[in-house]
Amino acid sequence: MEPVVIDQVRLNFNPQGLMIINAAIGLMMLGVSLDLKLEDFKRVLKSPKAPAIGLVAQFLLLPALTYVLISVLRSIPSMALYPSMALGMILVAACPGGNLSNIITYLAKGNCAISISMTAISTVVAIFMTPLNLSLWGSLNSDTAAILRSVQLSPMDVFVTVFVILGIPLIVGQVLIRVFPNLADKVRKPFKIFSLVFFIIIVVGALAANWRYFIDYVGLVIFAVFLHNALALNLGYWSGRAAKLPERDCRATCIEVGIQNSALGLVLVFNFFDGLGGMAILVAWWGIWHILSGLTTAFIFTRRKLPEEESLETT
Repeated sequence: MEPVVIDQVRLNFNPQGLMIINAAIGLMMLGVSLDLKLEDFKRVLKSPKAPAIGLVAQFLLLPALTYVLISVLRSIPSMALYPSMALGMILVAACPGGNLSNIITYLAKGNCAISISMTAISTVVAIFMTPLNLSLWGSLNSDTAAILRSVQLSPMDVFVTVFVILGIPLIVGQVLIRVFPNLADKVRKPFKIFSLVFFIIIVVGALAANWRYFIDYVGLVIFAVFLHNALALNLGYWSGRAAKLPERDCRATCIEVGIQNSALGLVLVFNFFDGLGGMAILVAWWGIWHILSGLTTAFIFTRRKLPEEESLETT
């Protein structure tokens, strides 16, 4: 296999399909918005420490350490990443937390209130921080900077796209809750199910159209995604421990930082990088792997008793 082949691959996805995937993630974000309440934001103002620690880990530390990880792998010839794969890692690190994190936090016996608050705030913050981190850290690496220059990436264009996909559905959802609260209550659960199923169908269709590429090249990204996701999960957990957060809060920050919105990442790959193979395959595998790793992490946490559970056993 020639070293440049994966960077020459462009996944098949026509303009109509791109519009559909944009609509799908917009619908998912609308479903998330219908689940958010004003109390979620007030909770952050009343108890800001845990969400603040998680957001710093997510939007400042993770992108920086991703750059370090890429540099380390680059220095080892047998583990050096293709430029598009490296940029895919930076893109994932620049994305907000995924909405599956709330469910996995619940399974891990973490603090669901912290998880929901972080998801809400990180989605809003991502409108600004995702374009900034992608542009900043991508430009610092000479290999990934060349890709950014080749597509003439404008942070403002990314901002507008992220705002349309994340910001507008969030605003619409909050307006619906306030203007038509009864309707919002009725459609909340079926809408979430519909939007998730719709998105899964779109992703499966995209994979089916590019199955040969995925099978041929997924082996190249497996180890990088494993290291990157392990870094994110540990960063979230140990940041909380370093800040002396309660164990349930540490579990929430662990999962929030480790479960990224790779769906948004895929949309940006197709919108701005023309389905660049290394980026798309890495982000797609991230989307699969972080569900498996999240559930595994939740299982590990459930095998460890919380301090309050241990205290009950000793009394």
